[in-house]
Amino acid sequence: MNQEEYKLPVGQKASLVSMVCDRFESHKTIIETNASLRELRELLRTLGLVGGEEYVQNRKQIDPATMLGAGKLEEIAEMAREEGSSLLVFDFELTASQSRNIKEITKLEVVDRNTVILEIFAHHARTKEAKIQIEISRLQYLLPRLTAMWGHFSKQRSSGAAIGGEGEQQLELDRRMVRERIEFHKKQLEEVQRTREQQRKKRQNQAVTAALVGYTNAGKSSLMNRLCRVNVLEENKLFATLDSTFRTLNPDSKPPMIMIDTVGFISNLPNTLIQGFKTTLESAMEADVLLIVCDISDPSYQKHLKVTQEVLTELKIEDKKQIVVFNKKDLLNDPVRARIIMRNYPDSFLVSSYDEEDMKNLRTHVIDYFLSKQDHYDLFIPYDAGEAHSRVRGNANIMNTVHHEQGIFYRIRIPDFIFNQLGLNPYILAPNSEIENPWR
Repeated sequence: MNQEEYKLPVGQKASLVSMVCDRFESHKTIIETNASLRELRELLRTLGLVGGEEYVQNRKQIDPATMLGAGKLEEIAEMAREEGSSLLVFDFELTASQSRNIKEITKLEVVDRNTVILEIFAHHARTKEAKIQIEISRLQYLLPRLTAMWGHFSKQRSSGAAIGGEGEQQLELDRRMVRERIEFHKKQLEEVQRTREQQRKKRQNQAVTAALVGYTNAGKSSLMNRLCRVNVLEENKLFATLDSTFRTLNPDSKPPMIMIDTVGFISNLPNTLIQGFKTTLESAMEADVLLIVCDISDPSYQKHLKVTQEVLTELKIEDKKQIVVFNKKDLLNDPVRARIIMRNYPDSFLVSSYDEEDMKNLRTHVIDYFLSKQDHYDLFIPYDAGEAHSRVRGNANIMNTVHHEQGIFYRIRIPDFIFNQLGLNPYILAPNSEIENPWR
């Protein structure tokens, strides 16, 4: 696919269109609709578009052909042109026929919320896996809408390709081409995922991990930078980070403690992106603990927490250890909300990623949690077992040592799955050992 065919021009002014209808999910009340529109405006900003006026219609039922009705659309189109907008962005998914009908009525370019999200994902993906999965999602979204976009694909036919009989319709050729590209990318994705699975298994055997998860723009990348003292991209934009990023949380601990920054969640995700969304989140499935990051300054923080838990349930990782982190307390102008939240979530953290003391406390808590889950072992290793001494010093957290005329006593703390790989079982001090344990 020629990516340039589908880019929404940066800097273009876009009018936002929505509705309030008690039969329409996420738009049943004006509060829900306004929250969704705020999010859509941020999505447009992430994409480099200028959000114009918002046009909202109250309806008792949805018009199946145009969503809002022809009369309202004509009115919106006239006002949009007056404000210098050539693009209408609808805050919900449009079918191919609805999009075509709306274009005919308004004589303006028309896109829906799903198209905007797909464009953002396509712009921000960095890893090969994410790029492939998002391209699959875009093609799957495009396939039922080819009728309205026939002109774009007519340019992309290859003269050397087998095109079937002369009577075959051009539209069917385009559909076949898209299906073939989807299958091609799926095979590519399988190869990439096999490699990633091998890397995941390797990390599982060598490190413990904590994953930052939560709604998009909750400040996960900012927390990653402060906790791990690194420089991961952080922007006040939705979906600034799409690919999972791995950094060392504490280089002094053994085994290494790894922090994973994941793609942010969002409500009303396009169906074609759900699988790709889960794929990029699979890194969270290997984590030993989940840091649920929530923007406490956002009025919709409760909805964001709900969406986060729904995604974790879909991934079947809702039972993992969770630490709720309410971020951006510096932007919260309501101290009452903070007290209520902390009362409802007594074991959570209220932080600002720019507060050094907050970051120190959170970092210490995560490290201490990992250490508390490690097992204690008392070892006695003779002086001449040099390789065993090296394995202990290179892989275990040494709590204490005592030198003996025949060797060294070690009291160590280490995850059992790491200890079992080191071949140190023969050196464990048994209760009836001839050498007395100095710590008993």
